[in-house]
Amino acid sequence: MINLNQLEVIEQIQAEDGTVVEVVQYSRLKGSADVRTARNLYYANQSGMHLKMVRIRLNNSHVRIEPGSLYFMKGKLEMKASTGGGLVKGLTRKMVSGESFFVNEIHGSGEIYLEPTFGHFFLHRINPKEGGVVVDKGYFYAGTAGLDIAATRQKTVSSAVLGQEGYFQTRIAGSGIVVLYSPTPSDEILRYELVNDKLWVDGNFTLMRSEGVTFRVQKSSRGWLSTSVSGEGFLQTFEGDGFVWLAPTLGVYELLSTPKGLEQLSQPPRNMMEENE
Repeated sequence: MINLNQLEVIEQIQAEDGTVVEVVQYSRLKGSADVRTARNLYYANQSGMHLKMVRIRLNNSHVRIEPGSLYFMKGKLEMKASTGGGLVKGLTRKMVSGESFFVNEIHGSGEIYLEPTFGHFFLHRINPKEGGVVVDKGYFYAGTAGLDIAATRQKTVSSAVLGQEGYFQTRIAGSGIVVLYSPTPSDEILRYELVNDKLWVDGNFTLMRSEGVTFRVQKSSRGWLSTSVSGEGFLQTFEGDGFVWLAPTLGVYELLSTPKGLEQLSQPPRNMMEENE
């Protein structure tokens, strides 16, 4: 029998109100009575994959979690349905982003475990001095008390369509700890600081950005002829003051999940582009 306190803690942040948010993992899954499951577990263990959970320790506070993410909890805790900041915000979230009118909040003191996954999580402290962040709406997983979480609309239609980010994203501000579902391990996330500067990205692998950073989709060159010759087409651009978090290995993992992904990654990048066209 495993002691939950013996789970390996791979990341931990404590909020100002004493709430502790952790990413914990099983060191190794040891088997199953089903042969097919055991085969999958063998490959998962050999490749270094670990089953992870988010553990949240509340001390007379509350946390907001995504619907369906609760696994189990222990203590003097109560789950409540909230509008997430008032009637107007609830209606806006429902009409603008299509999300539910109510959000799930757990209040009290105790331990909360969220659904396990072989995927990855990214913990980030929101500081009022640094401002909020903007993420794709599918990445938000949980947030501690003191956070203001709302839908925000892309400023231009071209950014929503050509940038593949969708018309609406999630803005997270206030003070607290936010848990994001990350497409790659957190130690593969790159953070770039912009000081009245500009970042160009060829691909859809941005995890989040500071709200002070403007996102647009622009041609890689000023003229259409130059754009077609360069082979880059449209690029995502980030400009202003703040930070941009990138997951540059995301495309590699996506390619490896395809039948010929490993073969394509062994070729010169130009050959990979031509084969995908």
